[in-house]
Amino acid sequence: MICVLCGGVGAARFLAGLVQVVAPPKVVAVVNTGDDTELHGLAISPDIDTITYTLSSLVNEEAGWGVRGDSFRAMEALERIGGPVWFRLGDVDLATHLFRTGRMRDGATLSEVTSEIGAALGVGMRLLPMSDEPVRTRLRLRSGEEVGFQDYFVRLGHSVEVTAVRFDGVESARPAPGVLEAIVEADAIVIAPSNPVVSIGPILGVPGVADVLSKRRERVVAVSPIVAGSTLKGPADRLMRELGEEPTATGVGRRLAPVCGTLVIDSADAALAGEVESLGLSCVVRDTVMATPERARLLARAVLDAVPIAG
Repeated sequence: MICVLCGGVGAARFLAGLVQVVAPPKVVAVVNTGDDTELHGLAISPDIDTITYTLSSLVNEEAGWGVRGDSFRAMEALERIGGPVWFRLGDVDLATHLFRTGRMRDGATLSEVTSEIGAALGVGMRLLPMSDEPVRTRLRLRSGEEVGFQDYFVRLGHSVEVTAVRFDGVESARPAPGVLEAIVEADAIVIAPSNPVVSIGPILGVPGVADVLSKRRERVVAVSPIVAGSTLKGPADRLMRELGEEPTATGVGRRLAPVCGTLVIDSADAALAGEVESLGLSCVVRDTVMATPERARLLARAVLDAVPIAG
């Protein structure tokens, strides 16, 4: 069994490549929920939904999120009557949030609802939120204001400088059922090419997760989302720089070294292999840009080859 810690568009594309190499029932994805929010009275889980839509072939591939061909008539109507529409929800996408919100108000956990939606949409792997309890990523801006992740990422276009990041509620959160067991029982644990600060950081912050990973460090392989000093999508490079970290594959390795034994870096960063290895990590150099499904498959194969699976 393969356990993947993940969040964001890059992780979703990696998982789509992974299921070309490993049968989906043999994959467990532990998904970041620090990005979750509530809007219009609805419970919204962006990372879970992006991964679900990608694996069910519903995703808007051009954007990397949302539903392909979706309309926005509800948002247009909301805008006409003066409602907030900076976070645009498609009409088909709304059905997911309506279902989730209703089920959770009836007492279902986020884990249960995630499983139900995945099964209904034909997702073959097991998707686990990192926790059933709310954890919310909060970012302090240079101005001194603290905002939620979606305000930073969508409303402000992640164009403002950040001085600190915290995960509200993480100290008291418990790993969702099956999360620690998946890490302990996995033949290999993969940290997908996700933002190491706001996608992987919240998962590692859930009590017990980092401890279990550190004990299995030799079976943990991560893929750097930083290529030649920048990210293809999202603000990981800028966030790392603003927080005083080196926005390179080496910087990613330094952040993940306590829980990770191997780092896969892009061919463009081959010159950094020695620096990565000086951190006590094994370093694998491959093409990591998933421009096509075939490139995603090849990357998944390379990642699994970095931690050979017995049997």
